[in-house]
Amino acid sequence: MRSVTLNGNWMMKRTDEAEWNEAIVPGSVFHDLMSAGKMEDPYFRDNEFDILELTKFDYEYRRSVLVDEDLLLMDRVLLRCEGLDTLCEVYVNGQAVLNTDNMHRTYEADVKRLLSAGRNEIHVIIRSATNFVIAKDKEHHLTSCADAVPGISHLRKAHSMFGWDWGPQLPDMGIWRDISLRGFNIGRIDDIYITQKHGDNLVTVEIAADLQRWTSDVPLALQAAIGTPDGRTLKASVRQVSDTAKLVIDIPNPELWWPNNLGSQPLYAVLVQLLNGEQVLDERSLNIGLRTLRVVRQPDEWGESFAFEVNGHEIFAMGANFIPEDNIFGRRSNERTEQLIRSCVEANYNCIRVWGGGYYADDYFYDLCDRHGLIVWQDHLYACGAYDFNDEFKENIRLETIDNMKRIRHHASLGIWSGNNELEYAWAYWGWTERYGEKQRDDYLKQFEQFLPVLSRSLDPNTSYLVSSPSSKGGIEDPNNENIGDMHYWDVWHGRKPITEYRTLHPRFMSEFGLQSFPSIKTVETFTLPEDRNIFSRVMEAHQKNGTGNEKIMYYISEYFKYPRNFETLLYVSQLIQAEGMRVGIEHWRRNRGRCMGAVYWQLNDIWPGASWSSLDYFGRWKATHHAAKRFFAPVLASALEEGTTVALHVTNETRRVVRGQLRWRLLDRSSEVIQTGEAEVSLGAFSSEEIVSLDFSGTLTTKEQLSQSYLTFEFVSFGKTVSAGTALFVKPKHFELLNPEISAAVTEEDDRFVVTLESRSFAPFVLLELSRADARWSDNVFALSADQPAVVNVPKNGLSEPLSLEAFREQLSVTSLYDTFE
Repeated sequence: MRSVTLNGNWMMKRTDEAEWNEAIVPGSVFHDLMSAGKMEDPYFRDNEFDILELTKFDYEYRRSVLVDEDLLLMDRVLLRCEGLDTLCEVYVNGQAVLNTDNMHRTYEADVKRLLSAGRNEIHVIIRSATNFVIAKDKEHHLTSCADAVPGISHLRKAHSMFGWDWGPQLPDMGIWRDISLRGFNIGRIDDIYITQKHGDNLVTVEIAADLQRWTSDVPLALQAAIGTPDGRTLKASVRQVSDTAKLVIDIPNPELWWPNNLGSQPLYAVLVQLLNGEQVLDERSLNIGLRTLRVVRQPDEWGESFAFEVNGHEIFAMGANFIPEDNIFGRRSNERTEQLIRSCVEANYNCIRVWGGGYYADDYFYDLCDRHGLIVWQDHLYACGAYDFNDEFKENIRLETIDNMKRIRHHASLGIWSGNNELEYAWAYWGWTERYGEKQRDDYLKQFEQFLPVLSRSLDPNTSYLVSSPSSKGGIEDPNNENIGDMHYWDVWHGRKPITEYRTLHPRFMSEFGLQSFPSIKTVETFTLPEDRNIFSRVMEAHQKNGTGNEKIMYYISEYFKYPRNFETLLYVSQLIQAEGMRVGIEHWRRNRGRCMGAVYWQLNDIWPGASWSSLDYFGRWKATHHAAKRFFAPVLASALEEGTTVALHVTNETRRVVRGQLRWRLLDRSSEVIQTGEAEVSLGAFSSEEIVSLDFSGTLTTKEQLSQSYLTFEFVSFGKTVSAGTALFVKPKHFELLNPEISAAVTEEDDRFVVTLESRSFAPFVLLELSRADARWSDNVFALSADQPAVVNVPKNGLSEPLSLEAFREQLSVTSLYDTFE
C-alpha cells in the first residue's frame, strides 16, 4: 500500500468571490477566513450573530498533487476522505467523484482512471449546511434543541455546531480530518476485529480479518505480531486466505489494563499484514489492552444494578461529559486534547462520556484514554431531537455507524455504546407523541430499539450497549427510573431545587447532572471590553446560552453565599456554588456505593468561552469544580453527612486493597481554637464504603452564635499521610461569621517547582490561588485553611504557561478566600 497525503497547504475562497486565500487542511472555513483576515473572531463580544450569516454562503478548496507512474501502475488508487463537513462535492481533474452529506463518515472513491502522471487538481465545494437545514425544516419540521438553528436533525453534522444551551450558533465547515490518495495491489485489509478470551494466567487473542481482493488467483497470506510491554513478540500466520481469516495468539503471563487509580495501563502493539510471498500488500497496526470490561445489570434489592465491571471487579465510575472542544474546528489540536485528558487524570477521573450531540472523537482522544485509564462511554450521535427514519437516512447512518464502530471498538478504554442522548427521555416525559405524532415516535422505536442495537451488536458484540441515555428497560417506559438503568437529573438547576436535593436520590448510575458557573476573569477578558463586564450586559448575556442562566446563577449564589462585592468576585463565587453542588451530590453517591455505581457530571469542557456547566473552561483553565473533583473523586475519600448538629463521617475505598488508618476530626471555632477532637481506627475493605463515626454536637453547639462560628474538620490518615480531608459547616456559608483571616503566602523556589506556604489567623474557606497573567497547575486549590495548620501548595514549573522567575511568580500571585468576596 502507498499513501500520498493531501493534508497541508490548500487554497480556499467563497464561491461568489474571486480572490483565493491560503488554507490549511485538516482545518475549517472559519479558521482559514480568520487566518486570511477575512473574518473577525466569532467569540469576541457578540460577533457570533454577524458571523452566522457567513455560513449561508458556499465555499471551495483546491490544491494540486504530484502523482508518479508507480502509483498509477497499482491496481486501485483511492481518494480517501476521513472527514468532509458536510455537504461536499469533490472533483479530481474536473471530474466529480464524491457527493457527501455526512461529516461523521469516511468516504472513498477509486480515482485511478482520472489521474495522470504529474500534476493533478483536487477541488472540493462545500455547500451551506445552514441553508440546507433551514429549508428542510420548512419542508418537514423535526424537533431539535431549542437553542440551535432549526432543522438540524435533517443533516448528519455535529448538532452542537448549530448551537446548544452552552454554545453558539456557529456551524463551521471544511475538510476537518485527513485526506489522502491510497494505492493498493491485489488486495487490502478491509477490517480487523479482536476478541480476548481470559483464562488462568493466559489471554487468547483472536484476530478476525475481512479482506478485499481484486485478483482471486494470487495466493495471499496473513500474519500478525503482538508486541508485549516487556519486549516479547508473539506471532501467528495463515498461509492461504480467501476473503476472511482468523489468527489466534496466546499471551501467557498477561499484564492487565486497569482504569485510572486501579492499576497500570499496559498496551500491546498489534500488527496485522497481508502478504503476497514476501511482499507486504497492506497492514494495520493498533494498540490493545488486555482486560475484561462490561456493564453488569442484574436484579438486586433496590431494582437492577448498573455498574462497569473491569477484570472481575465492579467499580464506581467517576468523570464528566465531554463535548466538542471548539466550534471552530480548525483550532482543534492533539495538544489541546492531551491537556484536557491530563486534567481529567489529575482530577482522579476513571470515566468520560462522549456526548451524542457532537462527533465521534479523533483517534488520538481514544489513544489517550487507553494510556491514562479512562473508561469511555460512547454515545451514538443523536441528541434531543426527532429523526425521519426513511430509507436514505437509514442507509446513511448504517454506513456512519460501521465506519466509526470499526474505528473505535478495539480500544481498551471503550466501556459502553449508547444509542443516543435523551431521546427516550423526551418521548416519555416531554409530550412529544401528542405534539409530533405517532409516526415520529414509531420511527424512534424502529431506529433506536431495533435497527441501531442490532447493527451495533453485530459490529461489536463484546461491548455493552444501552439503547438511550437515560434508559431503564427501553420501550419509552419510565427511562429515568431511579432504580433501573442510568439517570439524568436536572431539578437542581432547571428546577431550582437546593443542592442538598441530590442527597434524596439513589440512582443506579448518574450520567448527567450539573450547575452552571462563569469562567475566570482572565477568560472573560478575552471576549469582552471593560464596559461589558456586568453579567447582565448584552455581551455577557450573548455568552450565556441557557436563557435565564445568569439569573439562576445569581439565585444559587443568593441561597448559599453573600452578595459578591464586584464583578470579579461574582465570577469566582459562581464557581463555588457549582463546586459545592457537585461535591454534595458525588460524595453522597459515593457513600452509597453498591446502590449507586457512577457519577458523571455535566460537563467537562467548553466549546467557546462563556457561562456553562463546565469544570474546565474554553482555555482549559480549572474552575473551582475541577479542583474539588480532585478531592471528591480521590480513590479513598473521607466525607461528611451533616444535618443540624449531627455529622456522620464516612470513608469510601475505591481501590483493590484494604485501607487502614485513622479518621481524625476536630470541632473548631472560627479562630481555629479547638472545642473537641476525636479519632477512630479504620480498616476498610476494597471497593467499599462505610460510616465510621456519628457525631452529635447538640450539647455543645447550643446557640445561634456557636452554630455560625464553629466548623468541623476531618481527615483520613494512613501511615502518617493525610489521604483525604474535608470541612463541614453547621450553617450555610453566607451565615458563617468569618473573621478576617489575614492570609500570608510565602513562596520559595526549587529546581522543578515553586512552593507556596499559606498561613492564616482564622478559618478561611475556599482559598483560591491565582497568577495574574500566567496559568499554572496547582497541587491543591480552592480549599479550606485553618489558623493552626499551614497549607503547602506545589506549582511545577512545567505546568506554567510561561517561564517565571521567583520574583515574577511572587508579583503575579494573588490569594483570595471567601472573606474577600463580600463587603
